[in-house]
Amino acid sequence: MMETNKQVIRELYEKALNQQQMQLLPSYISDDYTGLQGGKGAAAFQTPLAALLTAFPDIHYQLEDLLAEGDKVMVRWKWTGTHTGAYLHLAPTGKVVTNDGMAIYQLRNGKVNHVEVLTDRLGFLQALQVLPPVLPPRQHPQQVAFIDKFLVPPAAIAAFRERTGINRRMIKTLPGFISDAAYEYTDDKGNLICVTVAQWESRDALAQAKTSVQASYQATGFNMAAFLQETGIVADRGVYMGMNPQ
Repeated sequence: MMETNKQVIRELYEKALNQQQMQLLPSYISDDYTGLQGGKGAAAFQTPLAALLTAFPDIHYQLEDLLAEGDKVMVRWKWTGTHTGAYLHLAPTGKVVTNDGMAIYQLRNGKVNHVEVLTDRLGFLQALQVLPPVLPPRQHPQQVAFIDKFLVPPAAIAAFRERTGINRRMIKTLPGFISDAAYEYTDDKGNLICVTVAQWESRDALAQAKTSVQASYQATGFNMAAFLQETGIVADRGVYMGMNPQ
């Protein structure tokens, strides 16, 4: 049965879709099939394809994987087509577009009665230049940077790295955290010079994070001031905002 089901799906793509012989769909789609809009049968299966076939009349599906288990068939495809027709509200671009997708078909009595489809919509919209190739990072107008600069004596480097690792992992779990980075070098006396930069959505988010960190210190019995004094680590810290270009 599984091999028979695989052959049904293979023919669905190679004959009905690639050759655009929509009249063959009733051979592969059950009358019980329910489309996204509630329609039934082959016509309901064809409806969401109509806009795609109009916009990409030379569309061709290449089957990358075809797997069967029980009454289900999974297919992973890559289609290529030239955007020569309008797609929804998008004017033709003349671009050759490639898009990936996959679907899981459920079959009964040799015909599809249900399907779940997943496509690369982001890549599709980028290919049509609706979205830029690289999406800009989310902007935070009130974003602040909490910058620490540490001078760490050689004997304290191991303890410093351990504590820094704990803190960096912790702040990543706090609300308002955006990103962090660390930079270091060793001076001619063997001291480790380390700068950490943590980006926060706002001063309020940073203030709440500091409260959470202090609560964690108290819960674990850690005293940052005592730690710095005992190890001889010198810290210089401040809250910074981005400069507006002149």
